[in-house]
Amino acid sequence: MTRQKFPRRSLQTAVALLLFAPFFAQTRLAAQSLAPLPTRLVMPGMAVQDNNAAASAAASNAAAPVTLDQLQQIALANNPTLGEAKAEVDAAAGRTRQAGLWPNPTIGYTGEEIRGGSYGGGQQGAFVEQRVILGGKLGLDRKIAAEEGKQSQEHAREQQLRVQNSVRIAFYQALAAQEMVDVRRKLAQLAKDAIGTTRQLQNVGQADQPDLLEAQVEADEADLAVIAAEQQQQSAWRTLAAVVGKPDLPLATLAGNLEDFPQLDPNQVMQAILRDSPAVKIAQLDAARADAMLARAHREVVPDLHVRAGYLDNLEQLEAASPVAVGSEAFAEVGVDLPLFNRNQGNIAAAKAERERATLEEQRVSLALQQAAAPAIQEYASARAVAERYKTQTLPEATHAYALYLQRYREGAAAYPQVLIAQRTVFQLQTSYVATLETVWVSAAELQGLLLTGGLDLPSGAIPAR
Repeated sequence: MTRQKFPRRSLQTAVALLLFAPFFAQTRLAAQSLAPLPTRLVMPGMAVQDNNAAASAAASNAAAPVTLDQLQQIALANNPTLGEAKAEVDAAAGRTRQAGLWPNPTIGYTGEEIRGGSYGGGQQGAFVEQRVILGGKLGLDRKIAAEEGKQSQEHAREQQLRVQNSVRIAFYQALAAQEMVDVRRKLAQLAKDAIGTTRQLQNVGQADQPDLLEAQVEADEADLAVIAAEQQQQSAWRTLAAVVGKPDLPLATLAGNLEDFPQLDPNQVMQAILRDSPAVKIAQLDAARADAMLARAHREVVPDLHVRAGYLDNLEQLEAASPVAVGSEAFAEVGVDLPLFNRNQGNIAAAKAERERATLEEQRVSLALQQAAAPAIQEYASARAVAERYKTQTLPEATHAYALYLQRYREGAAAYPQVLIAQRTVFQLQTSYVATLETVWVSAAELQGLLLTGGLDLPSGAIPAR
């Protein structure tokens, strides 16, 4: 295209410039407010340097932005799964207490050779019977129940981490949806400005009807994108409200900075998951429980002691001609079960198999965590690289291109549609940038949360409803 300098411009173009001078001034102001976008996103709660600053400040003062910490506290107080997990811990503590109790004694009446009539006679009395458990079996029962109680406590800790991590993920998804609405609205306003520019150009013969129709179609698409973004924000907020346990929580502005994402080292993340994951500790506790069950199975062969004692009143007469009876008598019995045929062989074999299964489960959990972490680490690393490229190269270059087009437009060497296209490109790139930042935060939260998600799932170890 041949460059034309301003002094040689036609009279028609000069008149158009005079007519559009107020609009061009507004466009230059918009360009100046657009320039900082690639280097820093404007997040809720931060000062906005544009024509809507007063309105934004008033809105911020009317409703303070909600922070992640506040939502975490709400979730800890209202998420029902945490109460379920605590109830399971209490139930396990009750089972541990019950496992160490002695069996109750038996008390009753006994009678032998009871006769009536003129002769009388017989024996009548009371007895007490107690089973004495030997071989340390009660202690092993308590140990098994205690290991199960430790598992319940670890399940409760796991559920708390699930809830906190689910809130964190939902928070950054909602924050990204909130930022996307803001970007889409700016893009829609840009499309509306393009309609006005095209209509003014049409009035002076610089644009035709197809150009105006195209601008209107683009503005309609931008409005539809705003509606879709607002619906997505509503959906993200409803998800967040459900996870924190307050489904009626009204929509509010979230406070946060998507660009301030964490810098994670893949090796350290993997080590932390394998070291701190509740799944690993639960598997270790299950192995300890299996050890106790095996020891208990071996002790089962030790017989218990059966003790029985009592008092009898013997009414049998000492002599036929004498009315004097034998009188009071006492008795005692002691016995044990002889393990001749049943030496608990089957249960011992089953306990050994259970111990082997628990050992293999520790290995399986470790491998499963590594398998689950690998794609999450890859997703985080890829999204972070893309986000950093957007921030340091792609968005600055797009903004620089926009500035060049704007300068050329001021010099009369570029058409205004080229300026609009450059602006549109910057906004579209910012849309992709926000989506990428959301991926970075979600994957980072999943990794930092030890791969635990599902804040409303039934807690592990809880008894499902029948």
